[in-house]
Amino acid sequence: MTNVALVYDPRYHTWDSWACLMCELYSTQSLAIPGPEAEWKDWANGLKAIDVFTNEAAPDATGFDNWQDWASQLVNAVNPNIEN
Repeated sequence: MTNVALVYDPRYHTWDSWACLMCELYSTQSLAIPGPEAEWKDWANGLKAIDVFTNEAAPDATGFDNWQDWASQLVNAVNPNIEN
């Protein structure tokens, strides 16, 4: 079975780019369309409410100053480790 990433890597993305990719990836979960970057924590709370993230160790956005740091920790928490 192939390991599939649950979260896009946020590096080299703008807020709009990354959040829209995530909305596309989880479109069946009715993830809200992202608002302005200044409201990223509200959107992150909605993402964290999706069952796949509830069942994983998804970080709470409250402890982060910017979305990139939070998204990087989200990647580390939920994406499978791929060993070559």
